[in-house]
Amino acid sequence: MRRMIVDGGPAEATGGDATLQSKERPVLLLVDDLPENLFALEQVLRRDDVDIVTAHSGQEALEQLLARDIALAIIDVQMPVMDGFELAALMRGVERTRRVPIIFVTAGSSDRQRVFRGYEAGAVDFLFKPLDVQVLCGKVDVFITLERQRKALEASERMHELFVAILGHDLRNPLGSALMGAQIARSRTEDDAIRRPLQLVLDSGARMLRMIDQLLDMTRIRSGSLPLSTADVDLRELLDQAILGATLPRERFRLESIGDTSGRWDQDRLFQVCSNLVGNACDHAPDGTPILVRIDGVSSDAVELHVQNGGAPIPESLRDVLFEPYRTAGGRNKRARGLGLGLYITREFVAAHGGTIRAESSEEDGTTFVVRLPRGR
Repeated sequence: MRRMIVDGGPAEATGGDATLQSKERPVLLLVDDLPENLFALEQVLRRDDVDIVTAHSGQEALEQLLARDIALAIIDVQMPVMDGFELAALMRGVERTRRVPIIFVTAGSSDRQRVFRGYEAGAVDFLFKPLDVQVLCGKVDVFITLERQRKALEASERMHELFVAILGHDLRNPLGSALMGAQIARSRTEDDAIRRPLQLVLDSGARMLRMIDQLLDMTRIRSGSLPLSTADVDLRELLDQAILGATLPRERFRLESIGDTSGRWDQDRLFQVCSNLVGNACDHAPDGTPILVRIDGVSSDAVELHVQNGGAPIPESLRDVLFEPYRTAGGRNKRARGLGLGLYITREFVAAHGGTIRAESSEEDGTTFVVRLPRGR
């Protein structure tokens, strides 16, 4: 019969019911089909700042993994019905349990093939019985510390996103009132000395609103709450509107399309994609050069959008992080640069539609952003 042997003897129990789980404390999962093994491990690893849950089979372990947020799983390899390797494979196939660290323990021989199979199954470590108490506790300490750091980071990110959402919401109302007042005042005077500063207020307020919208969009993206309201949409019509609202005159653009340019998309989100890409091209196109916007609707299942501007290529140092938040690549119009969220939000909106976006850049052809959108029908 297999038995658990722990060198150094069990640690003194600190008291408390190991089956009671505190939301604040990391949870350690022990999996072994032999009760005496679980008891020995539990006594060695028990501590006041960690909750321990146990499972006598792979099936019980899966139930615990789906019910709790596990910081580390210590799994015996040799179990009937479902061994440790099979359990690990199932864990890696489920999103909730995919990233749970696994330490395998076994009383079997320490042959290389067995160790390799353990690491291939997703283990972070592989220990052989008899277990050294100090080594085992040291490894557990590392993963418990990492779990605490992960939780602290998640809490910090949630607080940041909540702050941004509240700030964005509270800023919109007074800013909207200020812009409405400026618009009314501008409409009631013909004096250019008054109209010019009022127009400056309107332009600056519009930029502020765009920044607030970007912050709110980023918060929704990070929180996973980005709903889409799809309807029949013509991509060419959206691009016409985006070009009409661009900072450069309509004559600078060449809009071409072939095939069917329609699909079922979220009109507001897709219009923002078009506006961001057109605005990015305006910001980086050299004076006097055309901006080419082309829609390829020949395929029956997807539509491709190409937005191309001339000028210097994207620096090599930025190409791998181009779609990350708070990244900017300079540009002609420094005042319009904003927060560096435009391409990040564009990528996320495209991805929400099941599409892809990439950038191609060279000295000869300038920079082209290529968006591929499934028609969604």
